[in-house]
Amino acid sequence: MQKPNLDRLWQVWIKIGIPQSSYQDLSNSAVNTIRTQVAEVVSILETRNVIDWYYFLIHGRENDVNLYFHCVFSLKDNVKSEEFTSLLPSYCLYPEHLGQGYGEAIAGINKGFLKDGEIEEAWRIIGKQSEWIIDLVRSHKDGPLPVQQFIQFMHYYMNMMGLGNQSILFLSPILRF
Repeated sequence: MQKPNLDRLWQVWIKIGIPQSSYQDLSNSAVNTIRTQVAEVVSILETRNVIDWYYFLIHGRENDVNLYFHCVFSLKDNVKSEEFTSLLPSYCLYPEHLGQGYGEAIAGINKGFLKDGEIEEAWRIIGKQSEWIIDLVRSHKDGPLPVQQFIQFMHYYMNMMGLGNQSILFLSPILRF
């Protein structure tokens, strides 16, 4: 995963299909959407040598009750925007080039703590996390899975930094075990 070129960022939205108020149904819907749509569009764009970086997060959209995966891609220097948009599956909604200034800061991340002081390095790491999540989801069987399965994987992920127990305690009121 490369550092993104902040001038070449594009976003799309992939609808998860549940309202923002239905967080109890989110885990299996998110896993299914990652497996069937997010991973697919990433694979298409990587296979066609169009992108060198991506990330995705779950967000709502203004004036919309549904949840979406907000996917952001960095186009390679030689790729024209028309080529990128022509490769997007129909479930990739609202493709848009992100304007100047997008990505120059990340809420809660202080780039001054990074060795090179570049926000692109923080974005590269977040891209690696997105890559890891796709790998985690694709390593499981299709169909509904207990949320505890993924919480345990995240526990191991967080534990490597001495944050394992703290993250589970933080998440437990949200997930209502």
